[in-house]
Amino acid sequence: MTHITALYAGILALIWMGLAYRVVKGRWKHKVNIGNGANEDMERRIRVHANAAEYMPLALILLALLELAGVGHLWLHGLGIVLVVARVLHAVGFSKSSGASFGRYWGTLLTWLVVTVMALANVVHFFM
Repeated sequence: MTHITALYAGILALIWMGLAYRVVKGRWKHKVNIGNGANEDMERRIRVHANAAEYMPLALILLALLELAGVGHLWLHGLGIVLVVARVLHAVGFSKSSGASFGRYWGTLLTWLVVTVMALANVVHFFM
C-alpha cells in the first residue's frame, strides 16, 4: 500500500472538490448552466478547477511510483507537502486574478519543480 501517497491524494482530492464546489457556486451566482457564459469570474473558476485536474493526477502517479520504489518517507512527505502548498497557492492566486499574482506564480513554479524532481527521480531510479 502506498500510505503516504494515499494521504496526499486524499488532501488533494479535498482541494479539488472545493474547487469543483466553487464552479457550481459560480454557476448559481451567475446563472450559467454550461460553459462560462462569457463571464470572466466563471472562466477563472473553471480554469482553476481544470488546472488542478491537469496536474494533480500525474503528480500523484509519480509520487506513488517513488513510494513503491522505496524512496524514504521524509522525501515523500517533503514532495507531497510542496505539491499541496503549490496547488493551494495556485488556486488562491488564480482565483483572485486572471493576471500575474504571487500565488499563481509560486504555485505554478513549485508545481513544475516538484513534478520535474519526481519525474527525474523516477528515471534515475530506473537506471540504478
